[in-house]
Amino acid sequence: MSTSRKASGDESARRVNTAVELLARGLGVPEAARRLAGTYRISERQARRYLDRAHEIGPVAIPEPKLTFTVKLSGILVGRVRGYAKVHQRTLSSIVAQALEEFLGGRAGPASG
Repeated sequence: MSTSRKASGDESARRVNTAVELLARGLGVPEAARRLAGTYRISERQARRYLDRAHEIGPVAIPEPKLTFTVKLSGILVGRVRGYAKVHQRTLSSIVAQALEEFLGGRAGPASG
């Protein structure tokens, strides 16, 4: 079994998707839990939670990895963003990501200029 750390978003999504595949193969919950536990070195109890989630919601998208992106902003703007984050109980990263998505019009991939 693994140490008691929480699975990252992509780890959790992969586990749910594996659980979906095991259930789709017609495995019973006990056998699927044993296989899932063995594959990911987690407890059978935790594996059953992933199986429950797989049964409820089906396959899930695997989140894209996050990268660090350093920018320089004025102190006033940083203060405004931090204030907004505190009031709305959000992370700076989530606010900046949303702002950039809106600015870029939700386009994926390189900007066209």
